[in-house]
Amino acid sequence: MKYLIVMHIDPTVLENLTEEQQQAIGDGHTAFMAATKESGEFISTQALGDPSTSKVVRSRGGDLEVTDGPFAEAKEFLGGFYLVDVEDEARAIELAKQIPDARIPGLALEIRPVVFADLGTD
Repeated sequence: MKYLIVMHIDPTVLENLTEEQQQAIGDGHTAFMAATKESGEFISTQALGDPSTSKVVRSRGGDLEVTDGPFAEAKEFLGGFYLVDVEDEARAIELAKQIPDARIPGLALEIRPVVFADLGTD
């Protein structure tokens, strides 16, 4: 079964990390990717740009409007994700606990089952 492990980022937390902590996070992600590739559970990962670079398309009075950034009330934002193919939810949770962000107060990982996918290939 496929699961999306979503990384929720609090920019204030990241700004306060030491260089050593930042390096440990990078090294931890590299190790996580290598391990899940070797186990055959890795499908893909993507890191997303800062929300300040995003655009939002929404309907306003019957017209489509494009605005800058999501401007959500929460300070946390979607920073990226891992897509994994695992036996069950318990394994997805086990993998999420291995991602270094899980050990940093103020960061969070959300695990959601994939219920539909279209890979765009015939």
